[in-house]
Amino acid sequence: MEHASTLSNAMVTTALELEGYRVIRSIGVVRGISVRSRLMFQTLDLKGDLSQFAGLCDKIRLEAFDLMLQHAAEMGANAIVAMRYDATEVMDGMTEILAYGTAVIVEPVPQGLSFQT
Repeated sequence: MEHASTLSNAMVTTALELEGYRVIRSIGVVRGISVRSRLMFQTLDLKGDLSQFAGLCDKIRLEAFDLMLQHAAEMGANAIVAMRYDATEVMDGMTEILAYGTAVIVEPVPQGLSFQT
C-alpha cells in the first residue's frame, strides 16, 4: 500500500540496513504518534468477535506509521531503517502508539558490489 508521503513501504525496514542499498546520509530520528482513548474501544460491540478490535488497532498503527513517513519525507529522507512501534499509557484511559525509526538517504548498490557497514 502506497502512502500519502513520498516514501513507500518498501523503503522502510526494521533492520539496520536496507538490502540492495547503502546509506549515504543519516538524517535523524523520525516519529509518528497516534493517541486513543479507552472510550473509543468501549463503543465497539465485540460480542466475542475480536476482528473489530484488531482492525481498529491496525488502523491506529497505520496512522502512526503514515505520520512517521510524512515526517521522514519532510526531512528529505528516502528511507527509514531501524523502524519500531511502541505503546504507552500516557494517562488513565489514554494510550499513545508511537512509530519511530532513523530517517536516511540511501542509494542503490550497483550489482556485483558489496558494501560493509
